[in-house]
Amino acid sequence: MNHSMRKAALYLSGALCIVSAAPAFAQSADGEAGGSDIIVTARRQEERLQDVPISITVFSQQQISDRNIVTATDLGTYTPSLSVNQRFGPEKSSFALRGFVQENGTSASVGVYFADVVAPRVQAGTTSGNTAPTGSFMDLQNVQVLKGPQGTLFGRNTTGGAVLLVPHKPTDKLEGSIEGSAGNYDMWRLQGVLNIPLADTFKVRLAVDRNKRDGYMKNHSGIGPDSYNDLNYFAGRLSIVADLTPELENYTIATYSHSFSRGYGARLVACDRRFTPGFLVTNPAQISQAIMGSAACAQLDRQSARGDGPLDIEVDNANPYLDIHHWQVINTTTWQATDNIRIKNIVSYQEYRERASFSLNGDNFSVTNPAPRIAPGLPLPPQTAGAKFQYVLINPAPNNDLAAESTFTEELQIQGETPDGRFNWQIGGYLEMARPMGFNAAYSAGLLNCSVPEQLSTCTNPLGLGSMQNSATKFWYDNKGLYGQGTFKLTEQLSLTGGIRYTMDKVRALGQSTRIRLPNTRTCNDTVRFGNLVVQNAEQCAVLFRQESNKPTWLIDLDYKPSDDILLYAKWARGYREGGINITNIGFEVWKPEQVDLYEVGAKTSFRGAVPGYFNVAAFYNDFRNQQIVANGISNVAGFNGSAPIINAGKSRIQGIEADASATLLGALRLDLGYTFLDTKVKSITVPPIPAGAPYSALIPSASVGDPLPLSPKHRVSLTGTYTLPVPESVGQVSLGATYVYTAKQAFTKATLPQYWDLPATNIVNLNVNWDNVMGQPVDVAFFVTNLTNNISQVAVGTSYNSAGFESLLYAPPRMWGFRLKYRFSE
Repeated sequence: MNHSMRKAALYLSGALCIVSAAPAFAQSADGEAGGSDIIVTARRQEERLQDVPISITVFSQQQISDRNIVTATDLGTYTPSLSVNQRFGPEKSSFALRGFVQENGTSASVGVYFADVVAPRVQAGTTSGNTAPTGSFMDLQNVQVLKGPQGTLFGRNTTGGAVLLVPHKPTDKLEGSIEGSAGNYDMWRLQGVLNIPLADTFKVRLAVDRNKRDGYMKNHSGIGPDSYNDLNYFAGRLSIVADLTPELENYTIATYSHSFSRGYGARLVACDRRFTPGFLVTNPAQISQAIMGSAACAQLDRQSARGDGPLDIEVDNANPYLDIHHWQVINTTTWQATDNIRIKNIVSYQEYRERASFSLNGDNFSVTNPAPRIAPGLPLPPQTAGAKFQYVLINPAPNNDLAAESTFTEELQIQGETPDGRFNWQIGGYLEMARPMGFNAAYSAGLLNCSVPEQLSTCTNPLGLGSMQNSATKFWYDNKGLYGQGTFKLTEQLSLTGGIRYTMDKVRALGQSTRIRLPNTRTCNDTVRFGNLVVQNAEQCAVLFRQESNKPTWLIDLDYKPSDDILLYAKWARGYREGGINITNIGFEVWKPEQVDLYEVGAKTSFRGAVPGYFNVAAFYNDFRNQQIVANGISNVAGFNGSAPIINAGKSRIQGIEADASATLLGALRLDLGYTFLDTKVKSITVPPIPAGAPYSALIPSASVGDPLPLSPKHRVSLTGTYTLPVPESVGQVSLGATYVYTAKQAFTKATLPQYWDLPATNIVNLNVNWDNVMGQPVDVAFFVTNLTNNISQVAVGTSYNSAGFESLLYAPPRMWGFRLKYRFSE
């Protein structure tokens, strides 16, 4: 047994010791079991949380409000094991769970589902889609975070887990609410819910959410907006339940959201001081670094002279924006065919469109005075001191979107059980088709000075190095799956669950990417593949790639329930994540699927009586193979800024322990605890050779052998205490709550300076005061503070140092506070 397996066995043994001790603790109390009656849908049917052999974190709508969870990024702050990659801002973030990360361009490692339908499938030059759109966290029944590979029951195979957003269904009661919020950074929010039973068999529910907040990153360039990282969206949802017969229910949801903000702002934090003003450039490979490094140092010096802090930036984009539209229709038809067989059909269609203009790394550059000197014989004119230029400025192409994709899904489920209740089963089929709605088309201005980047006539080439890349791509995704899963009660206490799925994935991509070298030469991405061809039409650069995979995945689980309040389980699950394509990564356009085997043991216990609550624990070991990671491609072509190709780099192991507990003391103080210990390690890594003609001098992976995996903090603790004051019922219900979250340092990337390889540890404290049913009226008042101690924490690294001679960081929100006023009405 190797060292890793011995450590994993030690973790499992420790968990089993806790498990074996738990029954006595659980059976020592009686009465109501605190959180044991929470209903979840982790196995595509309604079950008690404590009866499901899966490690799950659940948030109610009240907990979502108390923690001020508004976007998917906020959810990652409070969920042990769940991290968020915010490299391109919170609205374009992606989830990482138990060390499984979604790198740019890859399929999601954590599937996000709203009403059992996966999030919109989108791929653009930067992270887009594949997460919960803004406004998704209003009027929910709960949010469930499922940990571990989802390889049988859910629509899309994932290696990390799944996040389920369960909306409130229409009810048979006339009721609703109006809620208003206001806070610092000129935040205001209006929410409304109206539920109308038009008939006993026809019910309608409408929810709306309008949220606006100024940005917290202050811009000092004097160009463009005063701040970045603002929030500005509208979302609406209409739900209809029609009981066509006593056995046939039709449930339709229509959603729409529109987010329009200034996007993210990155802060420069380092530059290459070798390249001082007047530096003599003798090496052609150092031309770009010398000019950008010296300009970045000048910007850093300006920041220091002003006394700027972490939330002060200097970005010269005249009109930055992030404009995202998303709409969706979901129809779920459920037929209780017999007493023991239920048939459910879920069909959906959604569209996602994104337009944006952003400075990739947050710069405000000018050629320094004196300008870098160019040695005779180098293919570059002398530099003009004071000439402005931009590192990379990205805009959509005229009449195009940065990302535009439609997604259609169809899923048929048949669920049943034997008359004696000993065998519970379900079988089904899944189809997902994502289709382009035109080209995902962007203009990336590199080392130019452009007032309107999508209009080449507005650009000048002050360095003689500039180029404009026109990236135009289309993606077609087809995902099909057949699955079956069943649970057989071997005895009244012992059950065996087995599930299998066969998945067929196919990706096709068309690219027409060209690079315009001013003044008048257009080439196909500067590659030897196309020689020195001067291109007149983008169609001459068209390339087509295809990636297919067919894989079985499965689950075997053994459960033991010595009582209703104790569940012990052990399981083995195989998961995989499909391969993909990114045409802009020259020479590394295609990558293969990754695969994981999960071994997990766990226990769930509920206790009753004077101190009701629950205690759940799980220990896990993942054997992770052929993993998809990002590498930093260092350019060997002057004026080409490199890229971030995806490579299948080797093997890793992921192991750890998760605990989740809740208890109510003296009927007034509720304590909720979540803890994750996560130990990840890259066991082997193989960097593929650089193909002939690819414009890279080196590939630098985001991790090395022996390193932890990115976004995998070793420890994370979330502790919430809620105390209900003993006031008369006529006064209302007054509660005081506090949440503390500790996240240990976590790796981000090695493709930068060593001091920025890790994101530092964070300590976040939230407070909330709730006064419900004020003076016996249907009015609720609340005060909330997030990040009470104003912990200014880093959330992402720009990773531009090796290729450009400077580095930038992105930061999480500072202290936010506000008030909420809610009026409820019902018949």
